[in-house]
Amino acid sequence: MRALTDTRLLFNRYGLQMVRNPVWVFVGMSTPLLYLVLFTPLLNSISSHSSGLSTSGRAIDGFLPGILALLAFASGSGPGFNMIFELQQGVTERFRVTPASRAAILLGPILFGTASMFFFDILLVAVGAAFGFHIHLAGLLILAVLLGLLMTTTAAFSISMAIATGDINGFAAIINGMNLPVMLLAGVLLPISLGPTWLRVLAHFDPLYYLVEAARSLSAGNLATSATWQAFAVLTPLAVLTVGWATNVFRRAVA
Repeated sequence: MRALTDTRLLFNRYGLQMVRNPVWVFVGMSTPLLYLVLFTPLLNSISSHSSGLSTSGRAIDGFLPGILALLAFASGSGPGFNMIFELQQGVTERFRVTPASRAAILLGPILFGTASMFFFDILLVAVGAAFGFHIHLAGLLILAVLLGLLMTTTAAFSISMAIATGDINGFAAIINGMNLPVMLLAGVLLPISLGPTWLRVLAHFDPLYYLVEAARSLSAGNLATSATWQAFAVLTPLAVLTVGWATNVFRRAVA
């Protein structure tokens, strides 16, 4: 019970920080909206059937699910940057002398980041629906579980790397260096099936690729497909391993 109470308090703490600085809400939402508004029209001139982007013939039905997956990956880097700031400002040092649960200190920012991501996802789907995105509720609910798994994995990884580097420049270099290859290999902007064989093979080493493929399938209303179970098979153990690693790193940091 103590860990749950501490997690709730720390969750609320990060919520208050966002309320006091709402500009981050607009910054976090602007990028996926710009992708949706400025990039989707470019895809409308491409046959969605022939490109493999969507089976409905509408580019947005294949593009929006990829953006939701990308948002989960991008949202996961936020807790790492926040951890750097708290390390530099001595907040983590103050937590070391409190009876607060160590697990709660780690889970608080991860859970808040996940909740924020779902808030952005709902807004993005609502905007997409106005542009003609077809909503399949059952598929989106299953997709939400996968999005939460990737968000948790990325957040745990970013927090661990933030503690390991302890420096904003080094951490930012690692995260920014990962963003472009991970996004391109996942086929977020265009399906990876359009690429050569070597690129399609390399994409299978990218966890985001499995989420993007499952997201497009689930958003189309196809629930029982190989893309869905492959995404669960990859993301579930990856989330468990990454959170376990992050827990050990964090406990040593605040011991």
